[in-house]
Amino acid sequence: MTPTRTAADLLGVDDPHRPGQWLLRLFVLSPAQARPLPRWLAVPLRPLALLLIRELGVRDPRSPLAWLSALVLVQEALPAQRATGATVSVGRFLFAPLWRLLHPVLRLLAWPLRRLAARFDRVDFAAGTARLERVSAALTSSFPARLVLLLIVCGLLYSVATTPLTWNEQLLLFLLMWLTTLLIRRMPGTLPTLVIVGFSLCASSRYIWWRLTQTLDLDPGPDFILGMGLIAAETYTWVVLVLGYVQNTLPLRRKPVALPADTRLWPTVDVYIPTYNESIKVVKPTVLAALAMDWPRDKLRVFVLDDGRRESFRRLAEETGAGYITRDNNAHAKAGNLNHALTVTEGEFIAIFDCDHIPVRSFLQTAMGWFLRDPQCAMLQTPHHFYSPDPFERNLGTFRQVPNEGSLFYGLVQDGNDLWNATFFCGSCAVLRRGPLEEIGGIAVETVTEDAHTALKLHRRGYNTAYLNVTQAAGLATESLASHIGQRIRWARGMAQIFRTDNPLLGKGLKLFQRLCYANAMLHYFYGLPRLVFLTSPLAFLYFHLHVINAAAAALAIYVLPHLFQASLANARIQGRYRHSFWAEVYESVLAWYIVLPTTLAVINPRIGKFNVTGKGGLVEQRYFAWRTSLPYLILASVNLIGLLIGVVRLWLGDGHETSTIVMNMLWALHNSVMLGAAIGVGAESRQTRAAHRVPIDLPATLYLPDGRTLPCRTVNYSTTGFELRSTAPNGIATGTRLLIGLQRGHREFTFAAQIVRNSGTQLGMRLEEMTPEQETQLMQCTFGRADAWLEWSDRTPSDAPLSSLWEVLKFGVSGYRRLFEGLGALIPPNFLRLARRATD
Repeated sequence: MTPTRTAADLLGVDDPHRPGQWLLRLFVLSPAQARPLPRWLAVPLRPLALLLIRELGVRDPRSPLAWLSALVLVQEALPAQRATGATVSVGRFLFAPLWRLLHPVLRLLAWPLRRLAARFDRVDFAAGTARLERVSAALTSSFPARLVLLLIVCGLLYSVATTPLTWNEQLLLFLLMWLTTLLIRRMPGTLPTLVIVGFSLCASSRYIWWRLTQTLDLDPGPDFILGMGLIAAETYTWVVLVLGYVQNTLPLRRKPVALPADTRLWPTVDVYIPTYNESIKVVKPTVLAALAMDWPRDKLRVFVLDDGRRESFRRLAEETGAGYITRDNNAHAKAGNLNHALTVTEGEFIAIFDCDHIPVRSFLQTAMGWFLRDPQCAMLQTPHHFYSPDPFERNLGTFRQVPNEGSLFYGLVQDGNDLWNATFFCGSCAVLRRGPLEEIGGIAVETVTEDAHTALKLHRRGYNTAYLNVTQAAGLATESLASHIGQRIRWARGMAQIFRTDNPLLGKGLKLFQRLCYANAMLHYFYGLPRLVFLTSPLAFLYFHLHVINAAAAALAIYVLPHLFQASLANARIQGRYRHSFWAEVYESVLAWYIVLPTTLAVINPRIGKFNVTGKGGLVEQRYFAWRTSLPYLILASVNLIGLLIGVVRLWLGDGHETSTIVMNMLWALHNSVMLGAAIGVGAESRQTRAAHRVPIDLPATLYLPDGRTLPCRTVNYSTTGFELRSTAPNGIATGTRLLIGLQRGHREFTFAAQIVRNSGTQLGMRLEEMTPEQETQLMQCTFGRADAWLEWSDRTPSDAPLSSLWEVLKFGVSGYRRLFEGLGALIPPNFLRLARRATD
């Protein structure tokens, strides 16, 4: 008898070739000839089944097609909602009743913790922290003292990581570290951060030491191969974790340096705006804003570097007063374009902006002071800021609610690099000194990440770099998931090329911590294979009964939980403003499949691959599901969900001697399914139909009406094509009215012709009329080019709270599967839906 037939007999499946019968017997009805459910499981499942039948509106509970229709195809409305024609989502049916049941219980369990937290809120931790900081400063006042203290700490860490403990002792150690962390994380300052990081290093090092010394099955076979793959992935994450602590725990937070009062001492600056195939509507605001920067006119030249050799761009340069540079080939893409411009310009410094990055008027005055203070400073980088949502933010609806993927790098990592004089050049929003740049042969052309490679060459020559974490320019994020992935593939390939051809761990010119910062940045882009290992490892046991970890489930839990908990708390402390807990797994789950092959091939043959331009300024006119892009996540999610079902069956059939192992692997697969659900949600592309993105801002404005009246207003948002305003009282202005809007820049007011296109009483939408080049420049100065345009942008983004972030990701994971079903529904012809309805009647 085949295994399929045996399972069918156990479950009471009449026809094994009908998937509906399997669904019916697995989830709904327990047939007489099937193995009966245990009473402890059957009692709560029966009312749950009745609840689902009622809530989902399943007309015939014995019909698998009725269940499939209600769950996926035809979302039946409740009786009260049928009168209004409303439909109800699957997620609401499945999770809302469960939440209503569990919420009071969870609140009751959390009551003691809330009371304890309230007591801690009344404690003045700042005073105690100040005393500890003074003691710490006294102990580390000299280099020998710091060296001795470092050796003592390393010795203690090694001792704690390698000392064998019983299960009870390991659990007690975890509880002590966890409770102490929960207490001291309320204390401000650097010293508590170092203590929390120390606890994390202890817990993670104990885990990885235990895995390496006590859990490896060295007998040849599939268990050995898969087990070694998993331990390699875990060792990689431990190395990256340690390097991340070295890089990010003590960010420098450099401040701007004032320029001399005499502007004759200010240097000359050439501004490069490279472009290839971007739309002129994307490039023009950048050119106008660059020309309007506050810098002596005789010391500032702006150049459009057009590798597309387009007549319209030449005319744009002539009309605005910018220089226009082109060449007769496109060798080495952007790097070649910049290097060609170096040969035909002569400014002392080079400021570079991607063609969609609009600088504020204060950019040069903010950035140039450090070059005058430090003659060895060869490059200064400022953050890349995006005023439009990237695919994660747009498709998941997290714009300005959850830090985006790049926030961690520009908000924290670059400041951490700056401490060790290892700031990376990022290709835009940066200034370079011409002399050192020409000394290294110009922008690097050997890899497709020419920017980071250029910084590495400067550091090898002994030059200093700087990072100024003050947003002085803003640009457009990638519009679609496919273009976002393409951009990340290029970054990953380029970093792997540098790792292969100019490895920072080898060669001359770099200090130890510079090497570690570069190594961490490059190793980060090798996460693809480890992430895929983590997403599939529990399936080895659930599918094939292979033990990739040779240890009891309880032993694994008391070692892995301290590692995960302490790392989460430490990263929340360090990264809380720039990366919420668990979101790194979402980002990596989306990209892992796509960067594995490029990074592997780049290590084997670094000459493989070419520079690709990231498209900006496009539209997404219709909602759609990116099936081709999301296929890897769909496959991974499917195999994890099937693994969960297999685990349920194995528990049902009574695999008693390994129950805890089954449950642990099921929890692992469930975690993977949630992360992959969020990744699937990113694949459901939302509409983006605005030709010009709106930027929220609250500024005074004045409307000058045709009849001579004036109306004071406040701006709600602005773009390059229009404004939204609000007035304190109904304004009575008719739609279609042409008027003037006045905006202030300092003590001056500029007016622009506009037309009212929407009026809701106190809320006005208006479209700007055609402007002269001078007016367009003035508009940039009053909006995108304001010195304070982006300074408070991230203040609304809440800081990380690990439990809240977990719930956040869980919701997006569930939402991702719902959006997948919606995408499937959009593929099903209406006639099939009608047939499905008839079949359930």
